[in-house]
Amino acid sequence: MKEKFRMENAAKPPTLRAITRDSLRDGSLLAAVRSMPGLTLRTDAEMEATLADILAARPSGAPVWVFGYGSLMWNPSFHFAERRQATLHGWQRRFCLWLRAGRGSVANPGLMLALDRGGHTHGVAFRLPEGLEEEELRLVWMREMAAVGYLAQWVELDTAEGPLPAITFVADRARDTYAEGLSDADSAARIARATGPIGSCADYLMQTAAHLDEMGLHDEGLERIRRLVGGACLPSGMAAELPGGG
Repeated sequence: MKEKFRMENAAKPPTLRAITRDSLRDGSLLAAVRSMPGLTLRTDAEMEATLADILAARPSGAPVWVFGYGSLMWNPSFHFAERRQATLHGWQRRFCLWLRAGRGSVANPGLMLALDRGGHTHGVAFRLPEGLEEEELRLVWMREMAAVGYLAQWVELDTAEGPLPAITFVADRARDTYAEGLSDADSAARIARATGPIGSCADYLMQTAAHLDEMGLHDEGLERIRRLVGGACLPSGMAAELPGGG
């Protein structure tokens, strides 16, 4: 699936915490994230350092692709020159990061999606426009790398047009944000009851699953969690997205 140079944003009212290109560029989203208690955040200097490191590791002569497996798939909020469906082997989409703000709290943490070791993940790869890679990638960094929990790394994707290197965001197992050893039942119980100032984890789960359905992408692990949460989820309809979740 290919699309020429354009921008894509989710259709939702512009609010302080909505993820849009404007809220990323003007810093309002980052400011909102930094105002939330319960998050361990990177400084501007740390974010810039990680961005410089990932660009320095760019394969020689290769275009810069970004692999989305969560909200980046349907609401990238950055310019891209091409889009392809892709599969990443060796990494699976899992609720494996503690969420202590936004849709959870310190006292009652929820869970956020990340890539964790094992299995495979179907998602979407975006090629950044030539000459604008750093500028557009910086917008991605503001939503994915502001809070600790994710590591940016290069991976190899399988696509219908052949393999390609891409940047994606995986769970940092060395951080206390990593939720280790949770069963599906444990994860579902956490998701079903965790809420915060921008909505519930159950709503985040159901919205994510609905978007995957619309895109024709199946994720058995997420489906198991959705079935377990079941009727415990009351959709809010207008809940804002929390940065992260690839």
